[in-house]
This record gives sequence, structure tokens and C-alpha cells, in this order.
Amino acid sequence: MPSIHFLDVTNRDGVQTARTGLSKFGKVMVNFYLGRLGVAQSEIGFPSLFHEVPYVRACVALAQAGAFGQLRLSGWCRAVPADVESAVSVVPEARRGAPGLRHYNLSISTSDQMIAHKFRGRLDRAAIIGEMTAAVAVAQAALRGAGGAPGEYSIGVNAEDGSRTDEGYLTEFALAARDAGATRVRYCDTIGGDSPGRIRERFAKLASAVGIPIETHCHNDLGMAVANSVSGALGDLDAGQDAWVNTCVNGIGERAGNADLLSCILAFRHGFGVADSVSIGDPVDESWARRFGLWAAYAFGQPLPPAWPGVGRNAFAHESGIHADGALKDRGNYELYDDATLGPFPEDWHARAGRVVLTGEYGGKAGFRHVMDGLGLSVAAGEEDLVFSLVQLCAAATGKPLTDDELRLIAGYPRELALLFPGQLGD
Repeated sequence: MPSIHFLDVTNRDGVQTARTGLSKFGKVMVNFYLGRLGVAQSEIGFPSLFHEVPYVRACVALAQAGAFGQLRLSGWCRAVPADVESAVSVVPEARRGAPGLRHYNLSISTSDQMIAHKFRGRLDRAAIIGEMTAAVAVAQAALRGAGGAPGEYSIGVNAEDGSRTDEGYLTEFALAARDAGATRVRYCDTIGGDSPGRIRERFAKLASAVGIPIETHCHNDLGMAVANSVSGALGDLDAGQDAWVNTCVNGIGERAGNADLLSCILAFRHGFGVADSVSIGDPVDESWARRFGLWAAYAFGQPLPPAWPGVGRNAFAHESGIHADGALKDRGNYELYDDATLGPFPEDWHARAGRVVLTGEYGGKAGFRHVMDGLGLSVAAGEEDLVFSLVQLCAAATGKPLTDDELRLIAGYPRELALLFPGQLGD
């Protein structure tokens, strides 16, 4: 039976949000939370971009060490052969004989709008398909050469501005991608103008014609990114294909943002007429949702609106007489699902009121040991200096007090995290 899978793009599309930012250590934490939440795949960033290289190498090492559970890591590139060649060489010979990144998404614009006003005559429809298939060939050769067998790696092809691409050319593009070796085609509602009925119909037609999953990538310019993502996924299922849904934590992303991860999960789990007819193929554990959402608001410096689904401070608050009376009698009168399923509110060490000793960028060994002991975190023999240095470096990178989960990751995987800071730790 076809099922729903989540491919989160917080570390690629989300971090491009204007007037915000996230450290490379913060991006590692996004992958940590996605792994705990049970999401299938994380688009971790841009492996061909010079300042992403240490982070990509650290993430590959962390994934191999088990820090992210079963989360699959993918890199994003323009569908340009030279960019793909640069990306696949980032993790040369991976540790312990395994290849580096096994999953890639290669992107190129497909609409007449972009052809006329972005490429400006440099590429036409035929050249776009030629560029895309050549890029897929480079990725295929690299993955096979690294020992990856079909099924162990994936190559997605992104049709940027797919929602403004006519159906005939979009089908031609998708068939060419499939025949070149792509395992999915990403339909990008790049300017957020699609609508639920239209996108479901287009997905069903395209997935039926091509015979591989069509991946949703919806922006929120009209406030419909979640609705469009759900509807597009249903179109995949209508065609007998698995659905892959792109999301960002807390709905961050360029302009008005992307489809919110938790809202999409909740829609598939609890939506009327949806929950009883679909299956989520990922082992989603909603008890990590609250910690992830609140951590992201803190790390990005983007406070959540009070009414934000699931994790907003008013998401389960009742005041009006009718609502309060009904909720007191039975929460099911006015709540669609139990807030306890989203996990506890974090009570981090750094947020304690009153007298508290912290560890961070300028802290010393006494404070470091006090906090680590207080959190019950043991450090492997001979690695105290490394963990202490990483606490200082990560706190300096984030510019904020480290959270308990951040300290746990540092204590558990210091050798792998050291790859974030080449040349700074004496290695």
C-alpha cells in the first residue's frame, strides 16, 4: 500500500529565510531532532558550497555513528554537472568504507516564466532537460562508484516553479528524469500560488504518467502550503505511488515560509477524511515535536505565534465560557488530539530561575563539570578536554546558552562533532 514519507528541507530552504540564521552546529541539531522525530530524510544543505563542507563531513560521520537514528541525509545542488561533481567529492572516501552522501536533489527551473525571465535565452526547454539528465548521470556514476546499490541511494530532480509549468512539458521533463535514473521528481510550488484541488489533480496525472513518486514542495504565500502538501500527497496516492512531502520546522522558509512539519504530520494523523485513508510510512514519534519546535524558535530567534498548531502557547488554551466548560468536562469536546502526545515542555538547565551555574563560550572547567554532572552526562575517558572545547566552540557559534539536548549531543559524539571545526582542536 502506498504511504506518506517526510523529507524535511529546514537545513536547505529553511535556513535561507531572510533576516534569520542558524549556525552549523544548529543545523546539526536540526538533523538530531529530525532523527528523533522519525522523519525519513533531511536535505542537509549545499555540499558544493565551501563553508558547508566541514558541516557536511561532520553530519556524515554523525550519521554513521548513529547520532541521527535512521534519518537519511541528502544534499541539494543545481542540476549542473560541475556542481554535482563538486558535491560528490566533498566526502572523498567515507569512514569505515561507506560512501558519503547517498541521496541528492538536483534542481532546475522549468516554467516559461523562468525560461524567459531568469535564463533569458541561455536555456530553452530542450537544453533544460539536457542539463538535468547530464547532472543525474554524474550523480549516478558517483554513487555507483562509491559502492551504492540501487535502493541504497536516491536521486531526486526538482522542477522549480513546477506549479507554473504546463502539464505537457512537466510530463516530458519528469519522464526524462526517470529514464536518466531519478527516483523522484519534486514539484515545486515555488511562489505558493497553487490550490488544493488543482495540485491534487496535477499530482495524480503526473504520477500516473511517470510511474514514480512526485514530491511536494509548497510555499506559503497564500497560506495554503500545508493544505497543498496534503492534497498533492493524496494525488500521489490516487496514482498508486508513495508520497514524499517537503517540510520545514515551524513553517520557516523564504518569504512566507514552507509547509510546517508538525502541521503536516498532524493533518495526516488527525485530518477528517485523511487520517482514516492514508498510512505514514515513517516511524514518526510525535513526543519529540514540542522539544523540536520550541528549540527551533529559540535557535532561529523566531518566536512562535501563540496560535501556532501544536506547539504555540495557546494551542491548548481555553478561556471563553462555553469552551472552558466543555474542555473541563471532556477535553475531546474542544481538542482534536491530546497535547501530551507532543511531548513535555523542555526545562533546560540554562533557563533555570534564580542561582544557577552555567557552561558556555567563556566558562571554565568547574562550571563545565558542574553542569555535565547535573545533567548526568558522562564523558569518555580522555575526552574531557575535547568535550569542554566543543562546548565553548558551539556556544560561540550559536551565540546563545546551549540547551540540554545540545550538551547531550556534544557529550555523546565529540569526535564526530570536532569535524565542524577543522584546525581548531589540534587535529
